[in-house]
Amino acid sequence: MLNTVPEIFPFMAGVKVYTTENCPYCRMVKAFLRKHDIEHEIVDVGKDREAAREMIEISGQRGVPVTVSGDEVVVGFDAKRLRELFGTALEETVYDAVIVGAGPAGLTAAVYCARKLMKTVVIAENIGGQAAWSWAIENYMGFSTISGEELVRKFEEQVRGFDVRLELESVGDVRKEDDTILVRTASGTVYRSRTLILAPGKEPRRLGLPGEDRLMGKGISVCAICDAPLYRDKPVAVVGGGNAALQTAIEMTKFASSVTLIARRDLRCDEVYVDRAKKAGVRTFSHHEVTALHGDAGLTGVTVRDRETGEETGLDVEGLFLAIGLAPNTGFLKDLVVLNEQGEIDIDENGHTSVPGVFAAGDATCVKAKQIIVAAGDGAKAALEAHEYFEGEPEEEQIVCT
Repeated sequence: MLNTVPEIFPFMAGVKVYTTENCPYCRMVKAFLRKHDIEHEIVDVGKDREAAREMIEISGQRGVPVTVSGDEVVVGFDAKRLRELFGTALEETVYDAVIVGAGPAGLTAAVYCARKLMKTVVIAENIGGQAAWSWAIENYMGFSTISGEELVRKFEEQVRGFDVRLELESVGDVRKEDDTILVRTASGTVYRSRTLILAPGKEPRRLGLPGEDRLMGKGISVCAICDAPLYRDKPVAVVGGGNAALQTAIEMTKFASSVTLIARRDLRCDEVYVDRAKKAGVRTFSHHEVTALHGDAGLTGVTVRDRETGEETGLDVEGLFLAIGLAPNTGFLKDLVVLNEQGEIDIDENGHTSVPGVFAAGDATCVKAKQIIVAAGDGAKAALEAHEYFEGEPEEEQIVCT
């Protein structure tokens, strides 16, 4: 199904974006193109199978988004490449607060900074972070059930109601020079600020098997909510044993011809998901691990091994969705702040890091509870502490968690 955006800018005509309805990264591409006044055509490959075949032929990918402009094919939300193709150079600006990350923690922090009239910029590769990947959220106050995409959209709408700059790009380097913090993005843009709030969240873990990088987007996916419609009537497997994995397996039964769940140990999810998975017809391999990936141009199957007996089984699947946990997205920090053994940012109860003027919140911190509502609350606390620091009020002695 085609949905052509009205022509608003004559340059770079012919840009086509292949998307699915619920893909948060697709929404990021569309937002980026609208921001830079680039005329583009939206093609929903979840509803148009012929368009899906066209996208796969052009890109070799069974994953969205895919952006095509002339001979250029951009896979995923590649902010650096999109800026090179369509963006404009930004002048260096000094801010009161720079926020890295636009998940629930970062977006909440942005609202609180804006309410304190701090000149604020949010820098992130995507809006929503891990929350945007959730099929259904049943424990956020005010909503009995809401999709991650819808909840994130409400967060974003509230942020955009304030004077907050939102830049979709990855951060390459952060350092402190005297009382100024410098944040450099992948494209080389530098942001200067008195305060920094780190809310980079986490990124999906991978299997670490030979061929995984080659097959990513060609049968292997870390974003089921993005790519599920592309596996309609195909056999798939989901790797993981937590709530996210069970939710993914259950939702995939609405698209795939069969769904197999592969878990290294006993399932670690809420009992309600176990019951729902059984009723949905999900086949489960507990105490199994994926040991090999098969296929050249695309995934054709996997080998799983029983961790107790060593027996191996081949599974003919065309899709493999990874839900095996998340790792803190803190590599860009290098030695700026103290991290714990898990790579999480050490903070105290008010969001202070080991560096004055640098605060943190959300799933990339040492806070034990990794929940949307906790991240949002901690984002608010970090913003209030950043405002106190900006106003010159003395910080209390910092005691970080270990």
